[in-house]
Amino acid sequence: MTLRLFDTDTRTMRDFAPLVPGRASVYLCGATVQGQPHIGHLRSGVAFDILRRWLQAQGNDVLFIRNVTDIDDKILNKAAEAGRPWWEWAATHERAFDEAYRTLGVLPPSAEPRATGHIGQMVELMHRLIDRGHAYASDGNVYFDVLSYPRYGELSGHRLDDVHQGESAGSGKRDPRDFTLWKAAKPGEPSWPSPWGAGRPGWHLECSAMAEYYLGPEFDIHCGGMDLIFPHHENEIAQSKAAGDGFARYWLHNGWVTMGGEKMSKSLGNVLSVPNVLKQVRAVELRFYLGSAHYRSKLEYSDKALHDAAASYQRIESFLLRVAERGGPVAAGTWTDAFADALDEDLAVPRALAEIHHVVHTGNKALEGGQVEAARELAGQVRAMLTVFGVDPFDPHWFAPRDSGAATGALDVLVRAELDRRQQARTDRDWATADAVRDRLHAAGIEVTDTPAGPEWSLADVAGKAD
Repeated sequence: MTLRLFDTDTRTMRDFAPLVPGRASVYLCGATVQGQPHIGHLRSGVAFDILRRWLQAQGNDVLFIRNVTDIDDKILNKAAEAGRPWWEWAATHERAFDEAYRTLGVLPPSAEPRATGHIGQMVELMHRLIDRGHAYASDGNVYFDVLSYPRYGELSGHRLDDVHQGESAGSGKRDPRDFTLWKAAKPGEPSWPSPWGAGRPGWHLECSAMAEYYLGPEFDIHCGGMDLIFPHHENEIAQSKAAGDGFARYWLHNGWVTMGGEKMSKSLGNVLSVPNVLKQVRAVELRFYLGSAHYRSKLEYSDKALHDAAASYQRIESFLLRVAERGGPVAAGTWTDAFADALDEDLAVPRALAEIHHVVHTGNKALEGGQVEAARELAGQVRAMLTVFGVDPFDPHWFAPRDSGAATGALDVLVRAELDRRQQARTDRDWATADAVRDRLHAAGIEVTDTPAGPEWSLADVAGKAD
């Protein structure tokens, strides 16, 4: 099959054909670094990391840009409330986002431009818009003339009569629906020189300028959360196309993480920080949870849903570890046709996960029947599929190999003695002693699996933690 993606702009499923064959260009709206990241922020990173990995798996060279908004009203306000310099506040939280992405195994972008590093490109873009009659300067501000762009509102479905930009007040607007490209300098705020006076860029202008600089006037895919459709992405389209750029050819938007049906956000006070969630599950399990739903669906958070996803991952992981222990190293193979068909249909992750569980079930039956080589082949397929999702337990990012040598040998002798004691207790129908042995081993971080060939043990944290 050909990869098909749901394009928000046309509201249709479209075959994906890159502008340059064999090379896919992707722009993802990254973080506004105003505070600590929560799992709602990370869902976008994980969802489109899966897209990137699938594009690469299909042989594409992927140029992936994820920006950082490091100048913004929210950053300035929160830094002022904390009594800290705005640049230090932004840099601190940018590092926190970088660490969260790294912890969850999100591949680093090809480039990660900061808004403050591209003021020159923004000034040049404003010049083009003014020269074409789509923008105007007033009182040191520069505004985009919404009525000058007839297609305004097509992405979001907004009617012009209903448009409210929701931005802070500025002076000199001809129409309240116009949005700000450049904000005139205010006392105590950072500013940069421009032909229209000192000031700072508007949020929407930043992404258009950076996308064009790194990906060219036309590129393949623009991604982001569904909350960005309006006004952010609507305004990006307007200013870029009005300036003469083809801009993004496909628009993809991920659903929110919700709690109690409401979008997870700092303003609602229902934030779950990444470090706090990682006290409950491993990083690989959190990534598995965030990537387990279809990217366009809302993901309703609950502790139960998180732990159910972790248990589901552990079953897959346990199969791979048992195959490796019985049959030796498991090389990554090739995904199944059913898996590929699912991802080619707008990244239908739930269907793809169902296929993984099906292969694991078949592999477990082969293992139980003593068909180790058949199980190894199936395990290789599972590894290939998990790699696309970024959660292969044998990936060096996740895997901490068991100690070798004398320590492992000594541990095996001790554990085997405990297992023999447990087996004897079971033969004697002394269930209390048998359960006590198993609980003691579990408390020591040792997992016991009963198989037709006898009990097997493994270290519970053999796949490692990313944090």
